Amino acid sequence: MVNEDRYGRTGKGRKVAAGLAAATLLLTGCSSGNDFGSGGAAGSGAAQESVVSTLDRDLQAAYANTEVLTGSTPYGGDWKPKGPPPWTIGYASPYSGNSWQTKAMKRLTEEVIPAYKRAGLVKEVIVTQSNLDDTVQNQQIRQLVDQGVDVLIACCSSNTALNQSIQYAYDKGVPFVSFSGHVDSPYVISALTNYREAGRLSAKSVFDKIGGKGNVLDVLGVPGAANAADFEKGVRDALAEYPDVKIVGTVTGQWSAPVTKTEVQKFLATNTGKIDGIVVQPASATGALQALQQSGRPIVPINIGGETGAACYWVKNPDFVGTGYHLWPPGEEIALGVDVAVRTLQGQGPKIQSIVRNPEPFTVEDAAQELGPDCDINADGWLEPKKGEWLSGKQLDKYFTKPADPLSSSK
Repeated sequence: MVNEDRYGRTGKGRKVAAGLAAATLLLTGCSSGNDFGSGGAAGSGAAQESVVSTLDRDLQAAYANTEVLTGSTPYGGDWKPKGPPPWTIGYASPYSGNSWQTKAMKRLTEEVIPAYKRAGLVKEVIVTQSNLDDTVQNQQIRQLVDQGVDVLIACCSSNTALNQSIQYAYDKGVPFVSFSGHVDSPYVISALTNYREAGRLSAKSVFDKIGGKGNVLDVLGVPGAANAADFEKGVRDALAEYPDVKIVGTVTGQWSAPVTKTEVQKFLATNTGKIDGIVVQPASATGALQALQQSGRPIVPINIGGETGAACYWVKNPDFVGTGYHLWPPGEEIALGVDVAVRTLQGQGPKIQSIVRNPEPFTVEDAAQELGPDCDINADGWLEPKKGEWLSGKQLDKYFTKPADPLSSSK
C-alpha cells in the first residue's frame, strides 16, 4: 500500500517583541542567530523569560545547548494579518548553486504552493536570487515588502545581516518568520533543527567509526550562516568527548558537492599525512567521497546527512558509517517554514519564537529502501524523511495555542 502525505506525495528568544500591529507576514530562513543577553522585548524594552518550560515535555529536549530566541512571540493573542487569504509568497533566495536550494525550490513550486493554492490560502510565489550578497538580499526583502507580499521566505544569512530589513518590515507592519535557521531580531519566529546537536551527532558518528582516535578533516559550510556556525560548535562539543581525535585541517565546502570535491582534493594534494575520517556539513559528503576516490586515497568514514550519492555508497558498502542523520532536508524544511507562516497568518498563535526539533537518525536499511540497489554514488540529490518523521501535523500543533492543519482547516 502506498501512503500519500497531505501534499499528495508518495514514499518518502530568549527575548521577543511584544505588541505588533496587524500585518503582512515575512518568512525567511537559514539565518544565523545570537541571543540578546537579558533584554530585548521590542517596543517595551522589557526582558522576556524563556517559555520552553511551558511546552510539552517531549518538545523541551530539542532546546538543550542552543542559542535561539525562546521567548513568547508577538503573533499570539489578538494578532491578525492585514488581509485575508489568498496570500502572496515572496522567496528571497540567497543563491541557487547547490542541490539543497534546487530541491527546496522544486518542493516549493511543484508541491507546497499548489497544495496551498488548492486550499485557497496562497495566490502566488515571487522568487528573487541574491547570489550570497547580503546587501542584495536586504534590498530584495525590502522590495518584496513594498510590493505587498504576504509571506517572504529566504535563506542563509549571518546573524545580523538582515536585522535592519527585519526592522524595516516590522515598521511596515510585516512580521518575520525564519525557516531552517535563526536570526537575532526580536521580530522573528524560527522553525529549525538544533544544528549544534546535529554537528555533535554527525561528528560522533565519524569519531566512533574510527575507534575514537585518529586524524580528521573538517569540511565547513557557508561562512557566516547560522546553521553552519552552530554545526561547527557541535563538532567542537564532540571533540571534547574524544581527546584522541585531532582535527588536522579545515576546508570550506559551501554546502556544495562540487566545491567540496575541489577543496578536499587541494587539501589531500598538499597534506600527505594519514586521514582517518572526514566530518562534513550537508551537502558535502558526496563531494568529499569523490575527492578520496579520485585522489587514490583510502575511503574513510564520512558522516551522512541526507546526500543521495554518499548514502548510495553506504548502501553498497554497509560498513562505511554507522548512522545517518536528517539534519536539514530541503523539501521538509521549506514545507515546515511555509506551514508555520500560514498557521501564523491564520491566527493560530505560535507559543514560542523558535520552533526547534532534534536531528532524525536513519539507517542503511532506510537508505536502501528509498534508493534501491541500482542507485548512483555520484548523484547530487537528497533523501527526505518518511512521512510523519519530520515536524508536521499533530507534533507541530503542540507549538501553537489554537492549532489546526492549514490544509485541512481551510476546507
